[in-house]
Amino acid sequence: MSEQDQTTPSVEEFLGEKPRPRWRRWAKFWVPALILILLVLAISRCTGGDDAPSYITQEIKQGELSLTVTATGNLRPTNQVEVGSEVSGRIDQIYVDVNDSVARGQIIARINTEVLSQQITQGRANVNAARANVAQARASLNVNMAQLNRLRSVYEASGGKVPSQSELEQAEAAVARDRAQVASAQANAQAAEAALQTTITTRNRAVIRSPVSGVVLARQVEPGQTVVASFNTPTLFVIAEDLAAMQLRVDIDEADVGQVSPDQKATFTVDAYPGKQFPARVERIDLGSGNTVEQQGASSQGNSVVSYEARLTVGNSEGLLRPGMTATATIATGATAKRLLVPNAALRFDPEAEVKEAGGVLNPDIGLEQKDQQASIGQGSRQRVHVLQADGSLKAIEVVTGQSDGRLTAVTSKELKSGMKVVTGAKAQGQ
Repeated sequence: MSEQDQTTPSVEEFLGEKPRPRWRRWAKFWVPALILILLVLAISRCTGGDDAPSYITQEIKQGELSLTVTATGNLRPTNQVEVGSEVSGRIDQIYVDVNDSVARGQIIARINTEVLSQQITQGRANVNAARANVAQARASLNVNMAQLNRLRSVYEASGGKVPSQSELEQAEAAVARDRAQVASAQANAQAAEAALQTTITTRNRAVIRSPVSGVVLARQVEPGQTVVASFNTPTLFVIAEDLAAMQLRVDIDEADVGQVSPDQKATFTVDAYPGKQFPARVERIDLGSGNTVEQQGASSQGNSVVSYEARLTVGNSEGLLRPGMTATATIATGATAKRLLVPNAALRFDPEAEVKEAGGVLNPDIGLEQKDQQASIGQGSRQRVHVLQADGSLKAIEVVTGQSDGRLTAVTSKELKSGMKVVTGAKAQGQ
């Protein structure tokens, strides 16, 4: 290097600045490279995972499996009566209100009876007139009967000479006519009496009485309101008989109805008392289907879901339950003997699918429902469970499935033993 180059100052020296270190001068190259390397490492950590995935396990236990059927429905009174009116008119008085206790035969309302009272007065007058007509017809019959008897006596005394045959026939015709008039008058009298009795009965029905002993659930009329009894009897009150005993009506799905039978024990809960279970008993299951609901699928045509109504008897001695409450019932349909109990998730576990699903955040299958997870576990089918070995490997064991309660399934197997740990799923990386 020449002497002139050695004496030539640099730009930094010429400007009076200190020379920058070399690492700062190259920062615009190595800083982006460092960020890129860190980003690649982070992505590979999230998506790569360890070669040996970790699994979620559950210990096999031996015990009895309680089998139940769950259904929802509503509470109702054992006997609910709608009290109506057979008489049209204005409501004069109401003696009870909602929640009042009533006894059988108790007067609960009255309908105005002014018109009916006038009809009764007229009916009694008609009965009296009809009875007078009966008496008049009988008197006429008695006169003609006496006249006929005298003619017959004279006819016998004269040896048939007097009176003439025509006179006898006229007398006999008059008696027959009077007898017919008496029968007609009696019939008219009976009709008048029946009409009077009908009016009296109608007036008696204007006094509304409770047909049962119970509690008033609803009152649908007010004093001064006019009710009209035409083709449909208007409902005035709704009375529930003895709320100490009620019934729960639930809809049993057609897939479960074969397991439910009368006299099975059940429990149910209501939203009004969370955590409290009430006892019940199955009384009957309807033979005919009650509800048919159309379900529309995303990629298929609508399917019909059929249900059958079951009635459960419920005790309500404490008075906590009320008609109309929504209840969820659990019916005990049976129990198994001591069997090996396997979680249903273990029967659906597929190592390859689970490892793929647990691969990382970039796995496109995360959150999607797998078809094998949707498959039901049929009773008597042969399936496999995977037992976690001491070295971390999985061993597939074939089992025969039995009854299931939706969470656990009773199985039989020559290799599966109580205490073994079956795999129910794979842990995601980083857990």
